[in-house]
Amino acid sequence: MVDISQAAQAYLRDLLAKQDPGCGIRIFVAQPGTPNAETCIAYCRDGEQQDDDSPVEYDGFTAWFEARSEPYLVDAVVDFQEDRLGGQLTIKAPNARVPSVDEHSPLTDRINYVLYNEINPGLAAHGGQVSLVEVVDETAAVLQFGGGCQGCAAVDITLKQSVERALLDQIPELTEIRDVTDHSMTENAYYR
Repeated sequence: MVDISQAAQAYLRDLLAKQDPGCGIRIFVAQPGTPNAETCIAYCRDGEQQDDDSPVEYDGFTAWFEARSEPYLVDAVVDFQEDRLGGQLTIKAPNARVPSVDEHSPLTDRINYVLYNEINPGLAAHGGQVSLVEVVDETAAVLQFGGGCQGCAAVDITLKQSVERALLDQIPELTEIRDVTDHSMTENAYYR
């Protein structure tokens, strides 16, 4: 799944030797399948791994891979390059931003897919965007508008006739869309 070079393994071993005994790493993709995807490596102390994480043993440490991120980590490479300042750990995950969504994907991934691939391109014409904050009560998407949509006089129309309609039509589990944007901030609004 992820190729961790020998140089990167040596670097990680040195870092982990300074942590609690048994501390490993956890590799995951935040906001997978979206333009904002970030591939992350974090310390993973004993007990911090998730139930569905996959452990892989390396020489001197364990790497835990988040199950949800696995499709986005295909062909990923972790490397370490020494330089005059010590060196740099790099992660290249060419599939992290590639949408990989189907009806079995987590609800947040499906919502983000619709937002980033269908709704935000239209909002960008007015300098705006919308992002998912969280899913509450298992069926309510909490959204936040930004850019030209924050404080825009037409945001209610955009929310009801564009964003809400697209999300509810394409994701039947959703029952409600909530906007938590502070629309009193109008300095960048497209319509005032």
